[in-house]
Amino acid sequence: MALKPTVYKFKVSLSDMNRSHYDALNLTVAKHPSENDERMMTRLLAYCLNAQEDLSFGAGLNDVDAPSISLTTLDDQIALWVDVGEPAFERIKKAKRKASQVKVYSFNSKSDVWWEQGRSQFSQLPVDVYRFNWDEIQTLAGMLERTMDFSVTISGNSAYIATAKGECEVAWETLQEQA
Repeated sequence: MALKPTVYKFKVSLSDMNRSHYDALNLTVAKHPSENDERMMTRLLAYCLNAQEDLSFGAGLNDVDAPSISLTTLDDQIALWVDVGEPAFERIKKAKRKASQVKVYSFNSKSDVWWEQGRSQFSQLPVDVYRFNWDEIQTLAGMLERTMDFSVTISGNSAYIATAKGECEVAWETLQEQA
């Protein structure tokens, strides 16, 4: 018998100062049995960084060919493909053929090695690549509850998150941006 995903419910008060985007999000996120808390919270943070109407979570680890997060147009074209983790160059190359905009959010303790090994290949693609601070992602994951109300304030290259369990700031580094 296959294990089922764990469902989390989030109420997010979002203030994105960079884009002047303010929203109250009610999100239901399915955590795959093999997904760790850090990856799921990174997906949630990447969602907040790209929040807009019709943005949706993908099938996640249940469908390895699907993005973590996507925005699909009315004519079923992928306008935005977001991957979370350290994807292979070939995966992102394929994503860029399918989507007009591709973003990668790297987050784990080995992401610096992943970037150094793939930097020259990724530079050939018009994609955005960001790296979250691993220690800060772990702190954020430590605040996880099955049902959460929290606020996210985005300014510059960091997000300030306040929950009932505490507060933290998660910074990211821009590794590559489209020209």
